[in-house]
Amino acid sequence: MSYLEYNTKHVPTGLRKIWYLHWPIIMLLTAVASAGFLMLYSVAGGSTSPWVEPQMKRFAAGMMLMVIVAMVPIWFWRNMAFLAYGGSIVLLLGVEFFGEVNMGAQRWINLGFMRLQPSELTKITLVMFLAAYYDWLPNNKTSHPLWVAFPVVIILLPVALVLNQPDLGTALLLLMGGATVMFLAGVHWLYFATVVSTGVGAIVAVFQSRGTAWQLLKDYQYRRIDTFLDPANDPLGAGYHITQAKIALGSGGWTGRGFMQGTQSRLNFLPEKHTDFIFTTLAEEFGFVGATTLLVLYLLIVVFCIVSALGNRDRFASLLTLGIAMTFFLFFAVNMAMVTGLAPVVGVPLPLVSYGGSAMLVLLVAFGLMQSAHVHRPR
Repeated sequence: MSYLEYNTKHVPTGLRKIWYLHWPIIMLLTAVASAGFLMLYSVAGGSTSPWVEPQMKRFAAGMMLMVIVAMVPIWFWRNMAFLAYGGSIVLLLGVEFFGEVNMGAQRWINLGFMRLQPSELTKITLVMFLAAYYDWLPNNKTSHPLWVAFPVVIILLPVALVLNQPDLGTALLLLMGGATVMFLAGVHWLYFATVVSTGVGAIVAVFQSRGTAWQLLKDYQYRRIDTFLDPANDPLGAGYHITQAKIALGSGGWTGRGFMQGTQSRLNFLPEKHTDFIFTTLAEEFGFVGATTLLVLYLLIVVFCIVSALGNRDRFASLLTLGIAMTFFLFFAVNMAMVTGLAPVVGVPLPLVSYGGSAMLVLLVAFGLMQSAHVHRPR
């Protein structure tokens, strides 16, 4: 019996698929989202509007989408990988011509019933495409220069489009997410060593280009770097955000000030308290214990995804699950590093906790793909 015959004869059908869903991950996702609802309720001053109610509706819609995606056989998503990636590139190009501008960035397309941020979708479609590519590519060609160059172009194309919006945070996530899939697929480590060396040179070039005609970053991006290196130089200007975030983190102590008792958020000292900096609100109100609990929930989701991927004998499904897990890890790791002063502020939301429609829906669809890989694996 061939592997394909085994694969099609030993997958669950009908209602049995519901039983085979990865329920621990579903419960963990719900727990994380519930923490987000709680914090949005707090920063709104004890009201479900304007953030909690729409966020809960999006989560419910996202969970339904996740289950629907999970019910579809994984081979279908493998076949759709190229179209999904191509569609996200078309949407990114659409942003260039029809996108809405908000706070100096052009990142959204207004669909009438919602504002879609195509760069969020691209984080997942890129992983899908690369997983399908390495599933198709024979193992002995994985590290051949010709077959390494193609996925590099596939990664750099959306990175360039997103940088032009400009959105440095998402561009970095796309770059790191794509590189992670390549590494997991077995590309030789020397390629990555070369990229790291080039990256160090690029950082030097970025600093050297400041104030010249060939300046590589926007002025506000340089200010973010300055703020990261020494926020105290401008505590009431460019360093204000990270300074207030650190005050909130420190004032939480071990167990926090208490629910809805955070002074930094209640008195509006915290910037973007319902989106990028919502983790600092949680840390102030629930302290080190609350912040660590959320981190543990995130890490458990990643661990369960890795365990599911390692137990899957389908190469596409395994790479897809690992890619989604690592993309999810980068989401919360970058956000937490950003608001604690360990990384520059690059505008990355906290997954399932920060307010936002596109990020939540796309993330839950991504976990639907992970669930499809888990449900339809050979048993």
